[in-house]
Amino acid sequence: MSNHPNYSFFQSVEKSFDKAAHFTKWDKGLLEQIKACNSVYSMHFPVKMDDGRIEVIEAYRVQHSQHKSPCKGGIRFSEAVNQDEVMALASLMTYKCAIVNVPFGGGKGGIKINPRQYSVYELEKITRRYTSELVKKNFIGPGIDVPAPDYGTGEREMAWIVDTYSSLKPGEIDAAGCVTGKPVSQGGVRGRKEATGLGVFYGVREVCNMPDVMGKLGLSLGVAGKRIVVQGLGNVGYHSAKFFRENGSKVIAIAEYEGAILNENGLNEEEVFQHRKATGSILNFPGATNITDSSKALELPCDVLIPAALENVINKDNAPNIQAKLIGEAANGPLTPEADEILINKGVVVIPDMYLNAGGVTVSYFEWLKNLSHVRYGRMEKRFTENMNAHIISQIEHLTEKKIADTERAFIMHGAEEVDLVHSGLEETMITATHEIMDIWRKNPEIPDMRTAAYVCAINKVATTYTELGIFP
Repeated sequence: MSNHPNYSFFQSVEKSFDKAAHFTKWDKGLLEQIKACNSVYSMHFPVKMDDGRIEVIEAYRVQHSQHKSPCKGGIRFSEAVNQDEVMALASLMTYKCAIVNVPFGGGKGGIKINPRQYSVYELEKITRRYTSELVKKNFIGPGIDVPAPDYGTGEREMAWIVDTYSSLKPGEIDAAGCVTGKPVSQGGVRGRKEATGLGVFYGVREVCNMPDVMGKLGLSLGVAGKRIVVQGLGNVGYHSAKFFRENGSKVIAIAEYEGAILNENGLNEEEVFQHRKATGSILNFPGATNITDSSKALELPCDVLIPAALENVINKDNAPNIQAKLIGEAANGPLTPEADEILINKGVVVIPDMYLNAGGVTVSYFEWLKNLSHVRYGRMEKRFTENMNAHIISQIEHLTEKKIADTERAFIMHGAEEVDLVHSGLEETMITATHEIMDIWRKNPEIPDMRTAAYVCAINKVATTYTELGIFP
């Protein structure tokens, strides 16, 4: 996860921002304000370990922008956490939320630990202590700053956070909205787990349905039959692979840090996952060829490459060897700015991370709304819809004197449940965002790539909010 020697992750985000700002009409001072991180909270706190020794934990929470409240962004547990990385990810969150029309400012958190080296009890103590530090400084709350899971964290940690927050804020009726990505029993929303991967699929599918883009790349319309390479079999990589496979694409290779596997006839991500669970590695998967150097999988000939692991995996050294025609950035920052330049010259279309992996924050927004409304999606109308649909079917059958097939009947009858509404809201969000970005790119042929168009889209929305608030008269 080493960053490019010349500049940090945050500087590379700023570099992309400046490149796009050039195509906007906003005042220089306003652009500087949008770019800056509003608040950076860096903390050290002691935690007593199982063996009785005390360890001092380093942690961060960054609020990049308050042009919309609350701030929103994940918390990662990783030894690579540092202030620069958290600032970069917080700023990407601001732009990401703006592009997908989710009314949050960007935030991000990190605790500098390797979670594998701690017991569950130690992790719980670290997470709860971190939460109480955030509460102390007013850096968390349903209207202030709402964390979520990220690299190294999940539902379990979010449950600890909401419990700690509630106990420190007794009687706060919206306490469940202080964090998202919670277990469903604790106010979480169905469909959150697969949200990022499903969002990646919807975004790539939408671009694959654009005749002008596919024509330029020499590819057929749609995702069916496309050859996909996925790097990373974590939550995002797994679900991306799953939705592509279910919609007729062939996932020909999957890469993980121990190596990669290739099968031109396509791989089933669940079988690979189970194989890895049983053997501790994806290598030696039945019917697949091993690739010992995992990074070589990125250079395989394919139609679509999905890097869904860590940042900077495609850089100036390997970008010239990339054979994919379309890259969908499922991870945060998988391409360096130099890689971008090289791929633009090669005519590769890169669908940028800052909106493509926004499925997580979009569904987090739905969860937050659910927590504030205190009612499960679909609870009010599901039965009504089913009764109405049953009535319509019986009328059709009565008028046509024909019976509707059982499978069709079940499909038409079905009233939307929470997961249906969440998936449908996510699909709408990703389709709208893709078209907004592509329209900006089509209208200004000088914009070099889709990432710059996405930044232009984000800058315009944030700057409009600032000016309408009268902060910059």
